[in-house]
Parts: sequence; structure tokens; C-alpha cells
Amino acid sequence: MSLSIFNEYESEVRGYVRSFPTVFKKSKMAEIWDEDGKRYIDFFAGAGALNYGHNNPIINDAVIEYMQNDGIGHALDMATVAKREFMEVFVNNILKPRDLDYKLQFVGPTGTNAVETALKIARKVKGRKQVISFTNGFHGMSMGSLSITGNRYYHDESYGVPGYTTQVPFHNYLGDKVDTVAYLRKILEDDSSGTELPAAIVLETIQAEGGINVAGEEWLRSLRQICDDLDILMIADEIQIGNGRAGEFFSFERAGIVPDIVTLSKSIGAGHPMSLVLLKPELDKWSPGEHSGTFRGNNLAFVAQTAVLKHFWQDRQFEMETKFKSRLVERRMQDLALTFPALIREIRGHGMIWGAEFKKPELTSLICTQAFEDGLVIETAGADSEVIKFLGPLVITEELINEGFDILESAIRKVLANGVAA
Repeated sequence: MSLSIFNEYESEVRGYVRSFPTVFKKSKMAEIWDEDGKRYIDFFAGAGALNYGHNNPIINDAVIEYMQNDGIGHALDMATVAKREFMEVFVNNILKPRDLDYKLQFVGPTGTNAVETALKIARKVKGRKQVISFTNGFHGMSMGSLSITGNRYYHDESYGVPGYTTQVPFHNYLGDKVDTVAYLRKILEDDSSGTELPAAIVLETIQAEGGINVAGEEWLRSLRQICDDLDILMIADEIQIGNGRAGEFFSFERAGIVPDIVTLSKSIGAGHPMSLVLLKPELDKWSPGEHSGTFRGNNLAFVAQTAVLKHFWQDRQFEMETKFKSRLVERRMQDLALTFPALIREIRGHGMIWGAEFKKPELTSLICTQAFEDGLVIETAGADSEVIKFLGPLVITEELINEGFDILESAIRKVLANGVAA
């Protein structure tokens, strides 16, 4: 195994190869092997792009058959059989059962493309420049998305990130004694607050990269009410926490709210690059070609996701299985907190995304490094990387969940045994 070509020629911006310094060769569902044959359990799932696992045969078989029949590969935004079938199944299996009425806009292939599109149409429709986002939010790396992303690490004033954004405290950011949504209403209704009326409020209902911060259901309903009362659009960023990650297909379902605009990427392509914006029909004010791009939609992703929707989302069975496994993940996280009370401040999460916040952030990278050496791919989250995050594929087995957590617990013990003070 050699990483020399990567170290010599790949940009210094490379990230995950530093956390997982091996050359991977093959993968299946929730397991990965490097070129030396070493096996790893996957608690990372491509940062949420692989909710249905690596090389899921349901996906692979559909894509291989499509390609062998010379199915259309690239088509800009022209009509194709693959796009039509995806749209029909998405509408019938996802939107209609949830009484959701959205138009579908296919944009460039990454999540930040969806966020940029949502910001652009919100400002166009409302005729206002200002957008409000939340502390610890993460929405992407291109300029508009970066302007509403909280973590200072990703910012540099020389980038020229656009203004017209305001960040306000997320739920419980100031502790459970402060009602941050009441604060938001106050500054929006008070003409002397210095806060302009925004076109939109953008949020993740569960902040993933920000540290697994879960907004309460009543808080979300109150936020939706502010948007309704003040004629503000609600944009739900579902890129990492949607696609079944929260148990339900959309993470906002638990609160009984309906956003005006929804951004989807990562697992909406079932492992293939794809990004999608859902918008209420009355917001679809684009002129033809006004927001364009060479890779608007991906026909292989359409085929892959259509297979996923037909297999996993015909009824509520997969959702029930996901919630069952989420309870196991939660219990194993609770066990860690009980076993290491001097190390772990708290655990938090929902569905199949959970995190353990450590009192000493410097421990988490050591633990994840040790876990990787022992055969577990797991990453950190939070402003100071203080949270160790479970983000395994939704199709992971109970056996692999337990084996992975056993490795994680052992890694914590090894780090402590190496003389790191508790």
C-alpha cells in the first residue's frame, strides 16, 4: 500500500485521506476493505451520501442494466426515460403520501448547488437580499452557501463571501433557559433591532456537521409560525439529515411542518452525484434557462434512486426498521456515556445520526485514529471537533452496529491507557 502519489501530487486541501490513511479497494454495504485486505466497519457512509450502503445490489443491478442497454448518460435538462421514472416514483412514493406539493428543480451535482439555488430563488421571489441562518449551521463551501455556514474555520475575508446574511442562535445554543426563537421574533418585529426582514430563514432541523444539535419540535413549529406571520420563506437543508437519516424520509416530518423550499443531495443520488431543490409551486418564478448548469441531474443517479425508492420507500417498513436500529445506536451511545462519565459531556441525536460530545476536544481525534487502526471508520463533528459522530448506512446490520461500538469503546480505553488524562 502506498500513499506517495496522493502526498506528492494531490492538493493540500485533501482532508479525509488524512483521517483514514489507507488505500481503499472494495466495499459492500457497511464494510470496506483496503488494498491489503484489511476490513473496516463503516460508521461514516460517505458523509451521508451512502445511506443505502456501498455497492448495494439493488442499486448496482439497476445501474448496470441501464448502462448495458445504452441508456442516456448525459442529457443536460432534456427529458429522458430515467428522469421521468425517477420523478414519477419520487412524487408517488415520497411526496403524495406526505401530502407535499412541490415542484422539482434539478441543479448541479453537489449539495452546495442546491443551497445556492434555494437562496437565489428566495431572494428573487421576495425581492429582499437578507437571509437568516443559525449558529453552527453548515450549508456548503461555495460563496453563497459559505456565507450562511457558521464555522469560522471555513471562512477567510479574502474570499469575498457575499453579505446580506445574519446568523442567530440555534435551539439551545444559549442553554435551555433562553428561548432563541422568541429572540428571533423580537429582532424581526422590532424596527430598531437593526435586522432587516429576510427573504428566507435557512436551517437544518438537526445540525450534523455542527455537532448533532437537534431542534425541538415545538421550536420548529414556532419558527414556522414566524415565517408565516412575517412573510418569510423557510428553507430546510435536508442534504445530510434527509433521505431517511432521521427515520422519516424528511427530518422536518417529526414536527409536522412544511418548508417552502427543501434542498436535497448526498443520498438522493443513492451514491451517485445528484442534487435537487423542492419548491412550492407558487415560488417557481424562474424564466427558462435562468438558472442553468451542465450537470443538472444525473441519469445514473435517477436510475439508482428510482430503484431505492421502489425497494425501500413503497411503504413504511424501511422507516420502521431504521427507527428500530436507531434505538440500538442510541442505547450504545448511552452505554458509552455511562462507562466514561468523566470524558463524555452528553450524547444527542435522532434517527440514525448520533454523537457523543467529549469534555476535552483533543481526545476525539486520538480516539477516531485508534478506532480506524482497529477497523472502524468514524469521524468527528462540532465547532471544535468535540463530537464523535455515528453516521453509518441505514442498511447496516445490528451485528455490525454492535461490533463497531465495541471497537469504539475499546479505542477509548486504549487512548486512556496510553496516558491521556481523563
